[in-house]
Amino acid sequence: MSLFTVSTCGGCFSARPTSPGPRLVISALGLAAMLLAVPAMAAEAVYEPPRTPSGKPDFQGLWTNASITTLQRSERYDKLVLDADEVAAVTAAHPQNVRQATDDNLEAGELLDGSDLGMGRGYNAFWIDPGNSFGVVRGEHRTAWITEPENGRIPYSEEGQQLRREFREHFSSNDGPEGRSLGERCLIGFGGTGGPPMLNVLYNNHYRFVQTDDYLMILVEMNQDARIIPINGEHRPPELQQWLGDAIGWWEGDTLVVETRNLHPQQAGSGQVNLSDEGRVIERFTRYSDDQILYEFEVDDPVYYTQVWRGEMSFNTTDSRMYEYACHEGNYGLPGILAGERRQEADAAAAQ
Repeated sequence: MSLFTVSTCGGCFSARPTSPGPRLVISALGLAAMLLAVPAMAAEAVYEPPRTPSGKPDFQGLWTNASITTLQRSERYDKLVLDADEVAAVTAAHPQNVRQATDDNLEAGELLDGSDLGMGRGYNAFWIDPGNSFGVVRGEHRTAWITEPENGRIPYSEEGQQLRREFREHFSSNDGPEGRSLGERCLIGFGGTGGPPMLNVLYNNHYRFVQTDDYLMILVEMNQDARIIPINGEHRPPELQQWLGDAIGWWEGDTLVVETRNLHPQQAGSGQVNLSDEGRVIERFTRYSDDQILYEFEVDDPVYYTQVWRGEMSFNTTDSRMYEYACHEGNYGLPGILAGERRQEADAAAAQ
């Protein structure tokens, strides 16, 4: 309730005073009482998280960040937070939900005939599970995870854009498996799902948190990537650049802060979030409620970006389960890509 509405309560009494003086006194007394009550109300509203035997907030369990909210704000939206009265309509009109409802006009149980592949698509809507609602962060429906800068876009520098182009040119060839993406090679998950920061993708958006006094382990459903984060540890030498980076954590009150540096060179230039040797990502994990972890992140790299940029996301509890991500078993995609390139090379040679 806004404090500016309190004065209207002077007219709420059944015995309305006949002169302005008493009414002013009654309203002033009511306002004073409310002001005195605000700190107590705020104290009652503070969430008390479940705790480990050592007294730290307990993050353990299965969580998901599945959502149609994306890292960067789409041009379809002109603001970060959706108004309550527009959430339903905007959600229904989201391209992903429209596609799920109408994709290929298939009926439940009907088998695909391959026509979806003929349209240049490797998947139709049946095979993807990104979520069907906008992410709710701090009680607000968000159109993007990025909160700063205000336009919701990653502030790439000119140098950063050039580095990204060079990386794509180097790792988009079909000469051999080394030229394909990390996800196709089953090295790490697609789309930054393992982080940092950890982003939602087309499917497999589950995360298993396992916590001790000395470590936080986050098992990512896609590719079964595991982030093992020592608490109160020290960074490894910068020469040791590893998948998902070198992460250490520490407690600031009830928030676990994680700093990650030294990404593997083949990961550092891929995806939406890039890091040079000078960059770092700060993540903050806070239990927001019984059903949510507030996940904040900050990306700082003077090479790739013109400024530090920040975002917020929620990890939500789920009644689902985490499945094995058997990437290499039955992985016909990679040999198919390479075989197709060899065929094109042979056809080109024969045509000469």
